[in-house]
Amino acid sequence: MLLLVIFPSLFDPSLSHFDSAKKKQMREKVRKMFYHAYENYMTHAFPHDELKPLTRSFTDSLCELGNLKLEHLPQNYNGTALTLIESLSSLVILGNYTEFERAVLWLSENLSFDVDARVNLFEGNIRVLGGLVSAHILATDSMNRLIQGSYKNQLLDLAKDLGQRFLPAFDTPTGLPYAWINLKYGLMKNETTETSTSGCGSLILEMGALSRLTGDPKYESASLRALRKLWSMRSSLNLLGTTLDVETGEWIEHSSGIGAGVDSFYEYLFKAHILFGKEDFWRMFHSAYLAVQKYFRHGPWYHEADMRTGKATYWQLTSLQAFWPGLQVLVGDIEAANSSHREFVHVWKKFGVLPERYLLDHQMVHPTEKYYPLRPELAESTFYLYQATKDPWYIEVGEAIVDSLNLYTKVEGGFASIRDVTTMQTEDHQHSFFLAETCKYLYLLFDDSFLVDRNYIFTTEGHPLPVLSAWHERLPEIYIPSNRTCVKKEKPKRASAMSLQVCPALSLNSRHGEQLVESACHIPDA
Repeated sequence: MLLLVIFPSLFDPSLSHFDSAKKKQMREKVRKMFYHAYENYMTHAFPHDELKPLTRSFTDSLCELGNLKLEHLPQNYNGTALTLIESLSSLVILGNYTEFERAVLWLSENLSFDVDARVNLFEGNIRVLGGLVSAHILATDSMNRLIQGSYKNQLLDLAKDLGQRFLPAFDTPTGLPYAWINLKYGLMKNETTETSTSGCGSLILEMGALSRLTGDPKYESASLRALRKLWSMRSSLNLLGTTLDVETGEWIEHSSGIGAGVDSFYEYLFKAHILFGKEDFWRMFHSAYLAVQKYFRHGPWYHEADMRTGKATYWQLTSLQAFWPGLQVLVGDIEAANSSHREFVHVWKKFGVLPERYLLDHQMVHPTEKYYPLRPELAESTFYLYQATKDPWYIEVGEAIVDSLNLYTKVEGGFASIRDVTTMQTEDHQHSFFLAETCKYLYLLFDDSFLVDRNYIFTTEGHPLPVLSAWHERLPEIYIPSNRTCVKKEKPKRASAMSLQVCPALSLNSRHGEQLVESACHIPDA
């Protein structure tokens, strides 16, 4: 069984020294970026969903997320302050408790989900439910200095209400949820039965946490049933497809990889193991990870393959794949993480930002997916790799990312997405995840003081959830590895997912990816 713990630096401190003044300077640059985006949103878009920075206006985009054809858009939907919800945990990490409290109280008094709005279950879960659950936990943390008595679980009440509105989506013969749900009326007539692997396999963290906080198991049970059904649909190679039918349980798209439509499925298998301590999650992840390394990996790159045969289908890099090195850091596969991360950095430096899709076999940007919507995944993996290695090179990467964002995407009214990375033409959209994730991971790269003496995992939307022994049904067993000097700890209390650094807990045969060697260190009491 794999456990993550606070672990001493992998390098001699004298060899990994980096000018603290430089890190402080970069931290302040990121702080200014966050507030430039946040204040423009609050001035020109709040309480609508997202900011349009070029025109200094707003978009009520929650109903558009995942809705490529922009179908069934509501007529009278005026937003749910999406960007504010997404910014809550970032405000705490930046130390702005006053603004955090003001935002919490506003949401407590004004936010309602009793609206005629058809939303994507996956997006609503990771952005809204995850944002509320995480903020509730932060609001009840005595370390965050909220005024005594000003908070009375209002965010948890909102999260519970939203979770209840999600449940009708799970009412299918398979237990796999519909991709879309109307917040007011539930499942719509003639709703599409197609969803993605991520869409029905990346719900367990937020809905599981909601169940643990409320004491009502129905949210976790629904998401867990869906996850287990999805896993039962894997091929004999332990691969899954990208899209499926929730009523028949049949695959629609058999080709998949580690990018769009599948990415957070892998992420949530492992993080659910950390958060809830279930061995089932570890066993599923272990098998899935081996299959990915065997059938998708080609040197430092990951292509797509047919789940039935393992044969390569599409040789392409997608920006969402850049999360993978960060996940590999958590499982201890540092060498593979570093190898892939450096290739992503190379592509970033080639264009100035990371294109949405890059054709590996032609070494060119995809002709129709040239955009960069301020995604966080490369910054996220950079943060994790620095935590694991303390190699100052990752600080330099972070600095390059910050400089690129300020050079190409910063405008007077916020931060604009890039429509075409070959021309750097901007687009009038500041996505909420820029504040929830991109700025957060960059800030933590340069200043990780929020994580000192705390054990957190971050959801796929960057919202922190604490690792608590009370949430573990049964703590995993401990193994003493032969190649470590860690000592067994008596009566462990919790596993650490991300505190200051992580302990590499499984090693990979980097040539073939066919064998994982499990190891572990002791669990700290703190």
